[in-house]
Amino acid sequence: MRFLDEDDDDPMLSVVNLIDLFLVIIGMLMVVIAQNPLNPFSEERVVVVENPGEDNMRITVKDGQELTRYESSGEMGEGQGARAGVTYRLDDGRMIYVPEG
Repeated sequence: MRFLDEDDDDPMLSVVNLIDLFLVIIGMLMVVIAQNPLNPFSEERVVVVENPGEDNMRITVKDGQELTRYESSGEMGEGQGARAGVTYRLDDGRMIYVPEG
């Protein structure tokens, strides 16, 4: 009955359990990184839209190694350009574009 009288308070067992826990956490983090669309091993061209239609909408474009982020200012009609024509919506839902000039 010598085995029943032994104490199992070996500190190395706790260290082994902590190492196992850290390995599980590292594995979960690697899965999260692999599923991220902006990770360095994913496609060459990726577009991510955050908060679509909201005032704080952001668009992130990854083209190769270059990341470009566009943030909305909440204002309409912002930017440069010239008026090119007028678009009308008909009663049946079709859109008609009429160029100027």
